[in-house]
Amino acid sequence: MGSKKVVGFVGLDDVSLEMAASLIDSGYVVQAYETPSSLMDEFSKLGGKSCASPRETGEGVVALVSLVSHPDQVDDVIFGDEGVLKGLDRESVIILHSNLSPPHMLKLEKILSESNEMGYLVDIHAMKDVSDALNEKVMIIASGGSESISLAQPILSAMSGKLYVLDGKLGAGSKIKMVIDLLEGIHFVASVEAIALGTHAGLHPWILHDIISNAAGNSWVFKNHLPQLLSGNRTQFQFLGPFIQTLGLVLETAKSLIFPLPLLTVAAQQLIAASLHGKKDDDDTPLLKAWEKVLGVSIIDTANAERYKPEELASQICTKSDTVKRIGFIGLGAMGFGMATHLLKSGFSVIGYDVYKPTLSRFADAGGLIGNSPAEVSKGVDVLIVMVTNESQAESVLFGDQGAVPALPSGASLILSSTVSPAFISQLERRLQSEQMNLLVDAPVSGGVKRASDGTLTIMASGSNEALLHAGSVLSALSEKLYVIKGGCGSGSGVKMVNQLLAGVHIASTAEAMAFGARLGLNTRVLFDVITNSGGTSWMFENRTPHMLENDYTPLSALDIFVKDLGIVSREASARRVPLHLSNAAHQLFLSGSAAGWGRLDDAGVVKIYETLTGVKVKGKLPVESKESILKSLPSEWPRDLTDDIHSLNQQNVKTLVVLDDDPTGTQTVHDIDVLTEWSVESLVEQFSKGEKCFFILTNSRALSSEKATALISGICRNLAAASKLIENVDFTVVLRGDSTLRGHFPEEPDAAVSVLGEMDAWIICPFFLQGGRYTIGDIHYVADDDRLVPAGETEFSKDASFGYTSSNLREWVEEKTGGHITASHVTSISIPLLRKGGPDAVCTRLCSLQKGSTCIVNAASDRDMAVFAAGMIQAELKGKRFLCRTAASFVSARIGIVPKEPISPHDLGINRETSGGLIIVGSYVPKTTKQVQELKSQCGHFLKTIEVSVNKVAMGSPQEREEEINRTSEMANNFLGNHKDTLIMTSRELITGKTPSESLDINFKVSSALVEIVQRITATPCYILAKGGITSSDLATKALEAKRAKVVGQALAGVPLWQLGAESRHPGVPYIVFPGNVGDSNAVAEVVKRWARPSRASTKEILLNAEKGGYAVGAFNVYNLEGVEAVIASAENEKSPAILQIHPSALKEGGAPLVACCIAAAEQANVPITVHYDHGNSKDEMLKVLELGFDSVMVDGSHLSFEKNILYTKYISDLAHSENMLVEAELGRLSGTEDGLTVEEYEARFTDVSQANKFIDATRIDALAVCIGNVHGKYPASGPKLKFDLLKDLYDLSSKKGVCIVLHGASGLPKEMVEECIKLGVRKFNVNTEVRKAYMDALNGSAKKDLIDVMKSTKEAMKAIVSEKMRLFGSAGKAR
Repeated sequence: MGSKKVVGFVGLDDVSLEMAASLIDSGYVVQAYETPSSLMDEFSKLGGKSCASPRETGEGVVALVSLVSHPDQVDDVIFGDEGVLKGLDRESVIILHSNLSPPHMLKLEKILSESNEMGYLVDIHAMKDVSDALNEKVMIIASGGSESISLAQPILSAMSGKLYVLDGKLGAGSKIKMVIDLLEGIHFVASVEAIALGTHAGLHPWILHDIISNAAGNSWVFKNHLPQLLSGNRTQFQFLGPFIQTLGLVLETAKSLIFPLPLLTVAAQQLIAASLHGKKDDDDTPLLKAWEKVLGVSIIDTANAERYKPEELASQICTKSDTVKRIGFIGLGAMGFGMATHLLKSGFSVIGYDVYKPTLSRFADAGGLIGNSPAEVSKGVDVLIVMVTNESQAESVLFGDQGAVPALPSGASLILSSTVSPAFISQLERRLQSEQMNLLVDAPVSGGVKRASDGTLTIMASGSNEALLHAGSVLSALSEKLYVIKGGCGSGSGVKMVNQLLAGVHIASTAEAMAFGARLGLNTRVLFDVITNSGGTSWMFENRTPHMLENDYTPLSALDIFVKDLGIVSREASARRVPLHLSNAAHQLFLSGSAAGWGRLDDAGVVKIYETLTGVKVKGKLPVESKESILKSLPSEWPRDLTDDIHSLNQQNVKTLVVLDDDPTGTQTVHDIDVLTEWSVESLVEQFSKGEKCFFILTNSRALSSEKATALISGICRNLAAASKLIENVDFTVVLRGDSTLRGHFPEEPDAAVSVLGEMDAWIICPFFLQGGRYTIGDIHYVADDDRLVPAGETEFSKDASFGYTSSNLREWVEEKTGGHITASHVTSISIPLLRKGGPDAVCTRLCSLQKGSTCIVNAASDRDMAVFAAGMIQAELKGKRFLCRTAASFVSARIGIVPKEPISPHDLGINRETSGGLIIVGSYVPKTTKQVQELKSQCGHFLKTIEVSVNKVAMGSPQEREEEINRTSEMANNFLGNHKDTLIMTSRELITGKTPSESLDINFKVSSALVEIVQRITATPCYILAKGGITSSDLATKALEAKRAKVVGQALAGVPLWQLGAESRHPGVPYIVFPGNVGDSNAVAEVVKRWARPSRASTKEILLNAEKGGYAVGAFNVYNLEGVEAVIASAENEKSPAILQIHPSALKEGGAPLVACCIAAAEQANVPITVHYDHGNSKDEMLKVLELGFDSVMVDGSHLSFEKNILYTKYISDLAHSENMLVEAELGRLSGTEDGLTVEEYEARFTDVSQANKFIDATRIDALAVCIGNVHGKYPASGPKLKFDLLKDLYDLSSKKGVCIVLHGASGLPKEMVEECIKLGVRKFNVNTEVRKAYMDALNGSAKKDLIDVMKSTKEAMKAIVSEKMRLFGSAGKAR
């Protein structure tokens, strides 16, 4: 690539000469080729270098600006033998400053691309900015591919006072020029029509110009070009031929797009008509002469007549005006009500009338008097003001039934402020004179409702001197600008008529222009901004376009008003035989809108005609994109994993990454990283000394006011600087980690950091965050919503009461947040094509080329993009560059090369059932959080206890209400957690905001501090804590939990950080889940809570499978009462053993459902796995009832049946039980002995047959098989048990292959050696009954104590001894999970 400081120009005009001058002033070397001319002489005087050919001009340049006015010039200037391509480097960028149409531009780009001659082309439209702020500096609109724009941007910025960058296809500048041309053409013709009508009405053209230039009918063309016309001077419209040709190109483009431009068509026809009336481009005849012929009005002679100053006349009238005490006011609509109430505030006595009775009541409440008819209002007044909608209403209130005129006192004056025609005023004056009333003042007003109520209207008054003197004090009180128009009554309405002609045409032309711009594919918000700084602007354009952009047609001025006002224009023009083609075309548009039913909408709603006909939408919002489509449209990712490269670069880089996190959610993508919540120099020295490449400091600055956040960041940076100097070879880079949806203190925090650390080479803006669905593509930041990408400025996050914004384009966002201190045009970016095609080296080159103090946006759509940028940034740092980063979480993990790991589970941290419940705190108010909480309660409500904190009480209530609410919540939470219940504390969901951002922050603080106090008062230690929302999680960590350090161990879910609290905290080592308010779908919180919640009651199948894996057995202990249940639970908890509470049919018969409920409740409260099992269900009717009682598992006992019937019975119950997720145990073979009164004689007993077992398991699909291998129920004979271990081995070999567990009944009395052998051979469940029952009975019979409590205690202890012994024997002790 050529020298970075050389720019070439091929062709010069006035604008490009100024651009070249700006480049020279900025330190660039500028060389140019142009045929000899005064422009080249001027260029040389500026210090520019002249070249002999386009080819020479292109040599050694970083960019070449080419002025091409016609497609035929392209071949010579660009492709010719001495064309610029012969001298240009391939890496240079061509900047076309031309009048080429967009199709020609795209054709040129295609030729250059296919010929492989040039890769970078930018199209610009440059013009003088007409705004006062830029004082005619050059304004540039640039378009092109993101890479081309990035290369050209430094040059474009240096050449312009205002730069608009439109990434994408070429031709946007040309398109915007077409829209401006459209408006200038319409405004020019409208200005001429207005002056013609006014002149014919006897109004002085210069007076009209001076008044309307400060009124709603003004346009840049009217204000700046009309004086030239009136003076006979040349204007840009002097030569009609080229101007007609320019408008013809616009009309041809519209035709190709099948888009109607009725106003421009009429304006162009008017221009053609002028050109046919003797005005040739090569003569010096005043242009206005041609228009006089077209319109039949002598304008020039009238303009040369003696002038006067309407404001001076008004001043004289007001100085000498009569005293007025009582005013009558008819018509208390929006304007009239404001005027009348302002007169009350000004000290006048006002009596009002309106047909709408509620308005009369409002007026009385404001201090006014009310009358019941126009006549009643008119009695005894000095001045009567009529402010009704139209001529018909004026006629009615003045002369109709109970009309005002007959009741007016002699000597009273009448002010008519309605917009009516001059002809109506003249007629009214004659009628009043016939009744000897001579004090009529024609005084239409302009300015809107607010100005009416403020007394700052513009009033155009006319009438006799006597009438004006009598009413002068009233007119003065109502106006900021009062004009007295000579010519008698009707002249004031004549000025208003001309103003309304222009205002109406300008509203309609605004609609036509903005709709056409939308059809051209332009960003309508940018289009609006450009036009307001161009010759196409007007008062109405600037006032009404925002309504169109917001699609908000709340009627501030109804569309039907311009049906009336332009109707007045049309009638007057017809009566005076003045042909106003353009004004009448605009009137037809308003009529069309009214006919479509939009008459009561705001007059900006006339744009709906274009939208309805063509399908375009002017509404200035970025489109919601298909996520799949937009991601597929991007280039392929950089092919190589850069993790090792980043690690290697970090080893060379002495800089530690210090992340100042404005809430705890910034740790979303990292693991094994320290978080500090205090930042004393000593703590920072200790942290730096560890030599780790990154650590976080939790600032929680988003919860603070701007001033406090600024002071906080400054203080931290001072401490960081001080600490780093105390340790050898330590430096650091600061990352201001902020919200990925752009909320937070920007630019205050970066400004604060720079004030301490010094100016940076660049600020890096990088809000990409994959886990949160945040993408930056083409400088636009998107938020993923399912399969759509929504521009961030259109999401609920942008409506934040404290940190709201409107811009989705990050360039514009920077300008918006900095209040224009950093303009969008001066923000550069790293594009996705650069990341994916150029890799880290290209990133490094781009960063190193930035001017010091730049602001740079990073586009990214994948973690690989982020890694490419990180590697390139480290390379730039190794070359000495210093950066300050404002980023989301993904940047941090990429920058230090963290490899993601799977979400952390409770098991990973050793959390088990012994702990209390978890604590979930929800403070975030974003809509996403509210949806997530609703889903959490829906999915987890069966085990989750919910406490809602009233925001009204803690934020808006009295101190006592606040204290009571905090105390109530903490007491309930302590109780729930102590009873092993997961507990949700959530703020009530109504969002309360203040009138200002600072008030909203104060409310947030009160709510957050209440949650802190609640958690401070909770004494139980939760097994985990989940905090939802950035501010909430920060305050809880630092204030409620008193954590000064924590370790980020990973994530509980993608994008959801998991910390372990430091030793100094109130709950050392407790997992702290920091759940951002804006992360995850509706199920996300429920998913995490279900994973982390205190484990629910284990299943019997889970217990037995764990036993199988661990090679031990679990005891199933028959229970009959509360003492038995508590004995098993207590033993299990002491021994840390799983256990099964088992109920026999006879026990169920006596204890019923309450016994089952007691067992279930005990199992749920236990801190080890406990399940409830029903034993020996041998009746179908009995089993059908049992299945509804809540057991975890059942034993289907068909052993008394034949083999075939056993299969049928067992299968029937097994299918039903499995549908309820119950484990099913069945018995094959039959045990002898007695259990709970059921006896099986020895001759009935039989061993389990292996072949039958095979068939039985397949047919019934049972989960556990109770086998008979010589075991018995009850006591074994004196000779002792005789078990067939070989049979047991065969049965286990069979069942284990089928996933079925072996159960052995009759474990009581088996010697230790046999039990151990059974376990070795595969028994996983032993039923224990006889020994436990005996222990109970022995304790009961042997108790000398009579008190029932003592009996309960002694029997329980006796049973515990047996149960504990069995658990140790079975090997289950210590195996609880």
